Amino acid sequence: MLCLTFLGVGSAFAKRNFNSNALFEYWAKPWKGKVPNKKPDDTMLVDFGATGPAAFYKLKEEPGYEYLKSPGGTNYYPAIRRVFITHQHADHIGGLEEMALMNTFFYKDPKSGKPFKAELISTINILVNLWDHSLKGGLNTIQHRYSLLQDYFFIRALSPSNNHFSIGPYNFEIFATDHIMIERKYDWPSYGLFVKHEKTGRSIFYSGDTRFDYPAYSRMMEAADQCFHDCQFFDQDDAVHATLNELRTMPDAIKKKTLLYHYGDNYDDPAFKPALGEFKGLTQPHERYVLFDGE
Repeated sequence: MLCLTFLGVGSAFAKRNFNSNALFEYWAKPWKGKVPNKKPDDTMLVDFGATGPAAFYKLKEEPGYEYLKSPGGTNYYPAIRRVFITHQHADHIGGLEEMALMNTFFYKDPKSGKPFKAELISTINILVNLWDHSLKGGLNTIQHRYSLLQDYFFIRALSPSNNHFSIGPYNFEIFATDHIMIERKYDWPSYGLFVKHEKTGRSIFYSGDTRFDYPAYSRMMEAADQCFHDCQFFDQDDAVHATLNELRTMPDAIKKKTLLYHYGDNYDDPAFKPALGEFKGLTQPHERYVLFDGE
């Protein structure tokens, strides 16, 4: 059984709904009802941005997420087994420093003194740049010595020839997204996820951050049972996200199974209601979406 919960659904500058970061939860044995009766067997964050720690702090108080709460009431980061990074913008990686430091010093094993380390998953170019250009300034020293990214996380580096990983029976395949272009398409690393249950053939599409690039991923969206696509509501020359008007050009059958996320604080403006009615809806923060029920 695999579920998806958005810690936040907002854009990089949103203040009402936190940054768009997501939590995947896996149970080997499915549960029934609205709230699980046990903690998941595996967990993975997709990104952990600048508002991630605050969103996590709020989520742990919701029914069914108590396992994210430490006995002292703080964020229990060892509950997160893996973190997948789609790209390097602050709204997607800005919370990693807190996670790394708390796992290293607050949640270290009292007997061995070793830190808790989640698995950090992304492509090698993102992982190298993540350390050199984003995390190194705050994490490159531990008392009496210099440190590396490997001191805080177990590293899994993906590549074009090794572009997938698994959680239980679910295969997570990454695909390049056209989020930022320097000179040519896909030359700045950014990725989405296509998740498939190999036995049943069911799948979900998660766009990550991307400009409108429907021809590139249309087959994935057509195959998927559910789609999650980032969206900005305003038109813009050379936009870095798919706009609402662009997404409206997709086939009706695709729109009806697509939930939108990464939207601005004006999401409840009545002027958007007719256009948003063409889609399955807007993702909601802290709502658990059942992707695969295990049957």
